[in-house]
Amino acid sequence: MQSNHHTENSAHAGMLLWAVIVGLSFPVVGLMSPGMPPLLLTSLRFAIAAAALWPFARRAAGGPPGQRARMLYALMGLCQAGFFGSMFWSAHRVSAVSMSTLYATVPLIAYVLGRLFAVETPAARMLRVLSLGAAGAMALAWAQHPGGVNGIPLGWGECVFFAGCVASALHPVLTKWGLRHGVLQGSATVRTFWSLVAGSILIGLAGLLVENPIGLGSLTWLDGGLLIWLGVFSSGVTFWLTQRAAAALTPAAVTAYSYLVPFVSLLILFLQHPRNLGWHWLPGSLLVVTATCLLAGPGAGSKSRTPRHAPCS
Repeated sequence: MQSNHHTENSAHAGMLLWAVIVGLSFPVVGLMSPGMPPLLLTSLRFAIAAAALWPFARRAAGGPPGQRARMLYALMGLCQAGFFGSMFWSAHRVSAVSMSTLYATVPLIAYVLGRLFAVETPAARMLRVLSLGAAGAMALAWAQHPGGVNGIPLGWGECVFFAGCVASALHPVLTKWGLRHGVLQGSATVRTFWSLVAGSILIGLAGLLVENPIGLGSLTWLDGGLLIWLGVFSSGVTFWLTQRAAAALTPAAVTAYSYLVPFVSLLILFLQHPRNLGWHWLPGSLLVVTATCLLAGPGAGSKSRTPRHAPCS
């Protein structure tokens, strides 16, 4: 029992680190040269992350995945391709506040999908925490883009991005389902590696269909260095942290840490531009921090029956 409690605490700590890494990644992405094909860049990021993890995955026990596992990894790769594809397609068609608001629904969607896949237990406390975090994330989005408060339209762009959000929420649910039914390997490193391989291939195929690979020829040495950093840390380490947490926490609890990402980005903004600090940021920040503290509390998001053969290594 004490070991399970330690594992859950370690998973929560890992997801806090995940939020910090993802929040720090946005300024790094902004340093890259503009005009490059985003889907193909994402495919390269995943490939770099998979290459970095290969020596560790190779040493892990279990061998290559079986047929059922390969099919599940393909579905997980489709989830990644669906989310990133919808995000890049909607970027110039949907306002930033609309995208932020829609993305705030991912943990709630993960909870609903988790119930459908029988990997989430009914928990009124979890629903309250998720609602609190979603309200905080929306408040931060509206504080950053005050013009969006007057109305969020619902067009094709919003519908496509929302479908991508559903795909993003489905990814940890499929992971949990695969662990519970013994389809996926117990090692988080192995699961991360094969998930990245599948995602890299499918996102790359989507990029080849809608983007011009010649655009990658404009990569500079700085872009290459940033791409390696993003691949190893923003993709490899963060995916490993989520896979590690998936063995101990429910899908809703894992995805709920996405509420912290805009808060981390906000802290970076204030460090760079202290004059932008205002009271309008306070309500959303307090709601997000409160939700995170409740999420990491005893029993929150940890009532999951993952088999013992799914360690967090």
